[in-house]
Amino acid sequence: MDPQPITITCRDGYRLGGHLWASESERAAATVIVNPATGVLARYYHAYARWLAEQGFAVVTYDYRGIGASRPPRLRGSAIRWRDWGELDFDAAAVWAKQRDPHGRLWVVGHSIGGMLVGFAPAAVHVDRLLTMGAQYAYWRDYAAAARARLLLKWHLAMPAITATLGFLPGKRLGWLEDLPAGVAFEWCRRRARFEWSYPVREREPILGRFAAVTAPILAIGVSDDEFGTPQAIARTLAYYRGSERRQVMLTPRDLGYDAIGHFSLFHARHRDGFWPATLGWLRDDVVPWPVGVALAPEREGRAGETVPAAASRVA
Repeated sequence: MDPQPITITCRDGYRLGGHLWASESERAAATVIVNPATGVLARYYHAYARWLAEQGFAVVTYDYRGIGASRPPRLRGSAIRWRDWGELDFDAAAVWAKQRDPHGRLWVVGHSIGGMLVGFAPAAVHVDRLLTMGAQYAYWRDYAAAARARLLLKWHLAMPAITATLGFLPGKRLGWLEDLPAGVAFEWCRRRARFEWSYPVREREPILGRFAAVTAPILAIGVSDDEFGTPQAIARTLAYYRGSERRQVMLTPRDLGYDAIGHFSLFHARHRDGFWPATLGWLRDDVVPWPVGVALAPEREGRAGETVPAAASRVA
């Protein structure tokens, strides 16, 4: 099954490169948008996208501005922000998908920051279901304790210093990830306990309002050996989606039959006969095949972030 190259035009005129994986069915059961992690090419998710299309779904994969097929001719000095990936890029992808299939269901699979970016987009009100994997916004105190000092040094000290010197982060040359626009790198390294503190005071309430306007049920999956997506990091992010029913699951590698998984492995093709069908069971049938550690109804804890949900229990 070969994907069709697509171009998605954002509100500000920026053009994103992506692919549409069309279902072989006359009418797809739903459209699934895959939101990548920071500095990860959309093609990393193509195996999962192909598999979803084989199950009867239309799938949209795309690169955020500044990355891969959406990279400008010159990245040095670019003002692209993390926030733009949600407010403009994901928003445009959701609008594109709804225009293509106005009456169909719209699902989102968000990896890492890809699960957080949904809340920035006005068009997120059209999302019917959200599945996140390791979704968090890189607040350093939420990193796994054993890795916290190393990750703090790399992402919050070295990254901004290198970026300030070169005008962008040469992630590919460093062997860390794809190159990043300076705005994205700085926004990452300056994250605080409340992510909206990164923005001017007058902009915070509108941003929080967009997160609260999302009503899609959310299943947030974490893995115990993920240094970024710890239970507290995932719960901190979930707390902002106060208009949604939220469920959180924390797995161990052994639960999925492996010795190690980490932050990225769940999208490897080795999971096509185990974890991937389980994700579809929740997206399509509302079945969670693992114990749920957090089940919050809309508005359960009041204002976003006032109470961070308790850490999810792991599968026995």
